[in-house]
Amino acid sequence: MTVNVGEKAPDFKALDSSLKERKLEDYKGHNTVLAFFPGAFTSVCTKEMCTFRDSLSAFNNLDAKVVGISVDSPFSLAEFGKVNKLNFDLLSDSEKQISKSYGSLYDSFLNIPGLRAAKRSVFVLDKNGVVRFKWVSEDARVEPDYETVKKEIQKLK
Repeated sequence: MTVNVGEKAPDFKALDSSLKERKLEDYKGHNTVLAFFPGAFTSVCTKEMCTFRDSLSAFNNLDAKVVGISVDSPFSLAEFGKVNKLNFDLLSDSEKQISKSYGSLYDSFLNIPGLRAAKRSVFVLDKNGVVRFKWVSEDARVEPDYETVKKEIQKLK
């Protein structure tokens, strides 16, 4: 399953790093950046999430929420957020259903049988939860173009 630009974003429920249940509707009324990443504490994922952290004021000025999503446990995400001073929601997709519904799930990460992880991907949702931008990488080493993500949010102002 996958979602495309112009379609309603698939709904979800997930625990955040503080064990609070979050739903997609919690972000309605704001433009939202869903940033899927393969794994906490890996070098590229850390760099990506810290780049979003460092750009957060620009996103806030555009009335946009950033949400990081990975298949890591909420406990791992809590430590990852603490160590890296991440000041946005980190959601645990431990059952891998969110990643799957967005078309952002590796069937076999790093060619390791049974190891499934979120593909590095970014979805920009408008205030009504419609996908306005989609970027999905098959190569976990490739980061999104952060300026493009910001420009896509600016278009929604």
